[in-house]
Amino acid sequence: MKKILFDLKKEYYFNSLHPLYISMSQDPEYDLWVRVGKDQHRFLGVFLISNKSRIEDTLREKGFQVTDKTRGFDAVICGDALKNPAKYDDVPKFHLDHGVGIKTLRIRNIVKQKNTRYHVFLEGQYWYDFIKSIGCGDIADFYVTGLPKLDPFFQSGHFSNEVLMKRLGFDSSKQTVLFAPSYKPSCIEHIGNKIVELLPEYNLLVKLHPYSWGGKYASHSQHRLYQELAEKHRELYLVPSEEYNVYPYLSLADTMISDTSSVLNEFLALGKHGIIYELPYSSLKHSDGMPALSINPVEWLAGAFPHISSPDQLENAVNHALSPTDTMKNKLSEYRNYFFTGLDGKASSRVKEVIDSVLKAKG
Repeated sequence: MKKILFDLKKEYYFNSLHPLYISMSQDPEYDLWVRVGKDQHRFLGVFLISNKSRIEDTLREKGFQVTDKTRGFDAVICGDALKNPAKYDDVPKFHLDHGVGIKTLRIRNIVKQKNTRYHVFLEGQYWYDFIKSIGCGDIADFYVTGLPKLDPFFQSGHFSNEVLMKRLGFDSSKQTVLFAPSYKPSCIEHIGNKIVELLPEYNLLVKLHPYSWGGKYASHSQHRLYQELAEKHRELYLVPSEEYNVYPYLSLADTMISDTSSVLNEFLALGKHGIIYELPYSSLKHSDGMPALSINPVEWLAGAFPHISSPDQLENAVNHALSPTDTMKNKLSEYRNYFFTGLDGKASSRVKEVIDSVLKAKG
């Protein structure tokens, strides 16, 4: 029996790992364990508080085997590059990115670990082509399998829009708009409270990035603003901080608004038209020269997703996204086929086949 460690650096990475965990748990050849990181939040603007114990308790209640060990495993599966890969010994390391957007940190964190080689699973041809274009095609073993994270969208029984609508108290005669900004850079400072101008014509969902609640990487003002708005407007539902999974809300939404967040690509995977708020962009690069984004936001999904640069354009953009032209639909299909492979609910099986093969070859 092979002993496998799922390394959960952040709680919200769970979505990227769980579908594969389920697939591997059905194989008696595998003994699965989960290790949890500190996943800190900031208290009183100063103190960093670890959420590790709470997350561990939640996982144990759900029947997962939890450990604090990093050694003694036959392989490690992670949602981002490991913080200190040497601690995990020389075993195969399988990388399932926790986001499917355009930020290059997913590959930069691997590049920085020159003495560690990962097996990296990609959602489609687009990312493989980008990695090759910046000269990183040989720094890991890459597989264009699709990501298990997306599997629930293409399997029955995971989401019920009707049940969710009733729970939220939304008007079923109205279409639903999801506002899901990133934390940094973020369109929150541009849109602010003007998002409520979409009321009462639409049901309005606000799903903030987990970092917008924690105070460590972004100010607490990000969530406080929308908590105040939710108290004033019955038609606005702010997804609570403990609900880190945006997928039920992506499934429910008729359109969505975001900036550089990976959820825009995930919305694309569903075949729905979102709206991109273009943040100021000036060929942003990391300190090592790698571009911060894989594409200029001006060009990202252009022709399929309406782009805006001012809150005054919100209403028109929503109308446009909800009534796409044939040209927009064709462009969306083109992007979807390039960004993603195998949107069939079976990416977990393909990833598992690779893992099986690698571990079998290692003996």
